[in-house]
Amino acid sequence: VSHLHLPVQSGSDRILKLMKRQYSVADYESIVHRLRERRPDLSLSSDFIIGFPGETEEDFEATLSLIDRIGFDQSFSFIYSARPGTPAADLTDGITHAEKQRRLAIVQQRLRASAQQASRAMVGTEQRILVDGYARRNPNQLSGRTENNRVVNFDGPADLLQHFVDVHITEALPNSLRARLVANRANDFAMISEGSARVPSYT
Repeated sequence: VSHLHLPVQSGSDRILKLMKRQYSVADYESIVHRLRERRPDLSLSSDFIIGFPGETEEDFEATLSLIDRIGFDQSFSFIYSARPGTPAADLTDGITHAEKQRRLAIVQQRLRASAQQASRAMVGTEQRILVDGYARRNPNQLSGRTENNRVVNFDGPADLLQHFVDVHITEALPNSLRARLVANRANDFAMISEGSARVPSYT
């Protein structure tokens, strides 16, 4: 598997301290750098909290800068909301809801662009996927996931369900990839079963 979810929450050291996180932005980037040295194909996702109490425009820009530097493949972002009984609930929140929504929209657009860039880089490559169902928008197509957690839709027979197959990525869409079966491997796949698996040997 070449996918890792590594939450960072914010690209500002000041906000990370307010959140009581025990790491800095430099610490996070160092970890990512070491991981990518070992796995250049690593797909990375993260979490971002937008509009944490005290977040300034400078703090927000630092988060955008981190997103650009890391190049996340997928991420989750949401507006901060106070939870009674937590230390952050006692912090003064002077950011309007409208401003939080504005910042969230910018972050999500930046994250989508980063994810789309990563998807486009996969076009023309061969990927092994686990076929786990039918395409959401086209029930005549099969759907599966790559090792880096990308959704791939392609034409193929129903007996490929719950099998690993090799596909050639042909197109990157906003939320998925399109592909075609590798012709000489369409019938040579690994079957998932309890306690065992048949692994194909390609020649």
